[in-house]
Amino acid sequence: MSVAIATSQKQPDTAVYRATIPAGEPWLMEVKAGQTLRILDLEGNQAVDTLFYSLANPRERYDVQRTLRRQNNVYLSTGSVLYSNLGKPMLTIIADTCGRHDTLGGACAQESNTVRYALEKRYMHSCRDNYLRACAHDGRLGKGDIGPNINFFMNVPVTAEGGLTFEDGISAPGKYVDLRAEMDVIVLISNCPQLNNPCNAYNPTPAELLVWN
Repeated sequence: MSVAIATSQKQPDTAVYRATIPAGEPWLMEVKAGQTLRILDLEGNQAVDTLFYSLANPRERYDVQRTLRRQNNVYLSTGSVLYSNLGKPMLTIIADTCGRHDTLGGACAQESNTVRYALEKRYMHSCRDNYLRACAHDGRLGKGDIGPNINFFMNVPVTAEGGLTFEDGISAPGKYVDLRAEMDVIVLISNCPQLNNPCNAYNPTPAELLVWN
C-alpha cells in the first residue's frame, strides 16, 4: 500500500470535545454524523485499539471483512471508508499523518498473551479487558459485541507467506488520524496496555481524542 499522508486544517482550540486517554486505559464515547473524530498519538508508537457501533442500533458495527473487501487493501489510511456489517458507511478517514493502520492484528487478550508469550503473562492487563470494563460501565454493549478491531498507529506487516509480524511502530509524537462520522456512532477504545511486543515500544503512553462539528 502506498502511504497516504494527508494533513488537516482543524485546530485543537476549535474542538467541541477534547480528552486524554491515560496509558493502558479504556474509553467509550459518542460521535454524531457529520462530526470529525481525531485520534492523536501523543508520544509516538502507541497502538489505539478501536471499535465502532451504530448509536441507533449497536448490533450494527464495524465489519473488517466488508471494509477490506470494498477497498481491496488490508491497511487503512486517507480515503478509507469503514463499513458496517449491514454494508453502510460508518466513518471515512479524511486525514492521516501516520500513513497506515492495522486491521488484522486484533486486540490483545489473556488468551493471546498466554499463547504468544508465556503462561505467566495471562494475568497482564489487555485490550479485551479494557473493552469489557468500558462496556460494563456503559451498559449498552457486552462481551458478545466485541469483534475484530482497528489498531490505529500499529505496525503489523503481512509477510510474503501471508503471516503477520508485530514490528516497531511507524507513528511518532503528534501523529493523528481524522475520521468523519457518516452516522451517529459509539466509539469503544482500548489505549493498548501491551508490554510484550513492540506495538507500544514496550512503553504504553497516553492518547488524545478531539471532536469537531
